[in-house]
Amino acid sequence: MPIYEYHCNGCNNNFEALVFGNEKPVCDSCNSKKVSKLMSTCGFVSKGSGGETVSSSASGSSCSGCTATSCSSCS
Repeated sequence: MPIYEYHCNGCNNNFEALVFGNEKPVCDSCNSKKVSKLMSTCGFVSKGSGGETVSSSASGSSCSGCTATSCSSCS
Protein backbone atom coordinates (compact mmCIF):
# COMPACT_ATOMS: atom_id res chain seq x y z
CA MET A 1 0.00 0.00 0.00
CA PRO A 2 1.31 3.46 -0.82
CA ILE A 3 2.39 5.98 1.78
CA TYR A 4 1.42 9.52 0.80
CA GLU A 5 2.50 12.89 2.16
CA TYR A 6 -0.19 15.35 3.25
CA HIS A 7 -0.49 18.93 4.50
CA CYS A 8 -3.13 19.79 7.09
CA ASN A 9 -5.02 22.96 6.16
CA GLY A 10 -6.11 23.38 9.79
CA CYS A 11 -2.82 23.33 11.71
CA ASN A 12 -0.20 23.44 8.87
CA ASN A 13 1.22 20.07 9.91
CA ASN A 14 2.90 17.93 7.23
CA PHE A 15 2.55 14.19 7.75
CA GLU A 16 2.65 10.81 6.02
CA ALA A 17 -0.24 8.37 5.93
CA LEU A 18 -0.69 4.81 4.71
CA VAL A 19 -3.91 4.97 2.67
CA PHE A 20 -6.04 1.92 1.86
CA GLY A 21 -8.52 2.19 -1.02
CA ASN A 22 -10.95 5.10 -0.59
CA GLU A 23 -9.95 5.96 2.99
CA LYS A 24 -9.61 9.66 3.78
CA PRO A 25 -6.46 10.65 5.71
CA VAL A 26 -6.76 12.43 9.05
CA CYS A 27 -4.13 14.82 10.43
CA ASP A 28 -2.13 13.04 13.13
CA SER A 29 -1.71 16.32 15.03
CA CYS A 30 -5.22 17.85 15.18
CA ASN A 31 -7.45 15.07 13.72
CA SER A 32 -8.69 17.36 10.94
CA LYS A 33 -9.92 15.83 7.69
CA LYS A 34 -9.13 19.04 5.77
CA VAL A 35 -5.85 17.86 4.24
CA SER A 36 -4.15 18.24 0.86
CA LYS A 37 -1.94 15.65 -0.81
CA LEU A 38 1.62 16.86 -1.37
CA MET A 39 3.74 16.10 -4.42
CA SER A 40 6.45 13.67 -3.34
CA THR A 41 9.81 12.89 -4.88
CA CYS A 42 10.42 9.36 -5.98
CA GLY A 43 13.63 7.72 -4.85
CA PHE A 44 15.25 5.07 -7.01
CA VAL A 45 18.62 3.64 -7.95
CA SER A 46 19.47 3.02 -11.58
CA LYS A 47 22.48 0.90 -12.55
CA GLY A 48 24.40 1.43 -15.78
CA SER A 49 25.72 -1.38 -17.94
CA GLY A 50 28.98 -1.45 -15.93
CA GLY A 51 27.14 -1.59 -12.60
CA GLU A 52 27.79 2.07 -11.76
CA THR A 53 25.01 4.06 -10.09
CA VAL A 54 23.55 6.44 -12.67
CA SER A 55 20.98 8.20 -10.47
CA SER A 56 19.80 7.86 -6.91
CA SER A 57 16.61 9.94 -6.99
CA ALA A 58 14.33 11.75 -9.40
CA SER A 59 15.45 15.12 -8.07
CA GLY A 60 19.10 14.21 -7.51
CA SER A 61 20.39 14.63 -11.03
CA SER A 62 22.38 17.76 -11.83
CA CYS A 63 22.26 16.97 -15.56
CA SER A 64 18.93 18.36 -16.68
CA GLY A 65 18.03 17.08 -20.10
CA CYS A 66 20.97 14.66 -20.18
CA THR A 67 20.56 11.82 -22.68
CA ALA A 68 23.70 9.89 -21.72
CA THR A 69 23.27 6.37 -20.38
CA SER A 70 26.13 6.86 -17.91
CA CYS A 71 27.16 9.82 -15.76
CA SER A 72 30.80 8.85 -16.36
CA SER A 73 30.58 10.85 -19.61
CA CYS A 74 29.78 14.05 -17.67
CA SER A 75 32.64 16.35 -16.75
